[in-house]
Amino acid sequence: MELSTVSETKNERCVLIMDMRKFNAYGRGGIAQYSQPQIYELAGKKFEFVMDDGIDYTLSFIDKETVEWNFEGQAPQRASGYLCNKADDTTYLVSYELANTEKRSNHTWVIDLENQLVTRIISVIGENPKLPYLIVPKYEFGAIKSDGADVPVYPRHGFTIDLVGTAVEWAYGGMTTVHLYNHTNTYRITYPSEMAASASFNETLSKLPSPDEPANFIKIKEGVYLFNLVESNAERVLKGNGFIFRSNSMAFLQNYKRVFTIGRAFGTTTPDGKENHLHLTFAALGKLIDVEGDKRIAGLMDEPNPYVV
Repeated sequence: MELSTVSETKNERCVLIMDMRKFNAYGRGGIAQYSQPQIYELAGKKFEFVMDDGIDYTLSFIDKETVEWNFEGQAPQRASGYLCNKADDTTYLVSYELANTEKRSNHTWVIDLENQLVTRIISVIGENPKLPYLIVPKYEFGAIKSDGADVPVYPRHGFTIDLVGTAVEWAYGGMTTVHLYNHTNTYRITYPSEMAASASFNETLSKLPSPDEPANFIKIKEGVYLFNLVESNAERVLKGNGFIFRSNSMAFLQNYKRVFTIGRAFGTTTPDGKENHLHLTFAALGKLIDVEGDKRIAGLMDEPNPYVV
């Protein structure tokens, strides 16, 4: 896009051309182009989460940079640089990397103020001695404790089959992907061939038996779902050979009423063999796909998963 600014003097006409593309610099070509500004409206708030594993959790947003957290019975700890975005007016995705831990660890929360419910994902890097970058997420559900009110045993957020058999095209800016939600605990991905940014990813996928990866689907509320995937099959097969993303965990909080997603990525990249820590937010605009009618994915939904019997 070009913007012309016209000014006229007595005997001449001056046209200034501005190339608007130069402003498109944030996350260009990747998944962060549409990322929302970080939200700080939880600063100064304290939450007590009554978790279904029997170990309650306290989370305090000290300011715009710092959270204080602790499991019940343990001393409070602090983490800086937390990430916070919203899927709607009352549903937050919060993520922070723990400080001073032997193994890199992340706590991610979906805080649902409309229903006073929470979902937690704990991701730890380095628990598999043979695959040091591998992440195996752990999920837990709970409710938000309110003064003067008993915490109900139910309802809760929970695993769902609502999305199975559906597909969405997600546009991140310079990159577009198609997610096929083909099973209760896996998904598969493809990159539209017409997108220039897809070439390197399609080349990587060709080295794998299949683009299937472990995933989980959690219903947060009507029209809002948490989709969490881990690039673990790629890590097991390629071990970084031709793919710099090392078993990254990606949490998508997807709003189907408006068909957009916010998310966070946690993991490691190894470009040129150098280890970089990854913890960032992303966002994408979506388009629901006709699974039967879209030629790009014809047959992909029903192809067997070669990673399982």
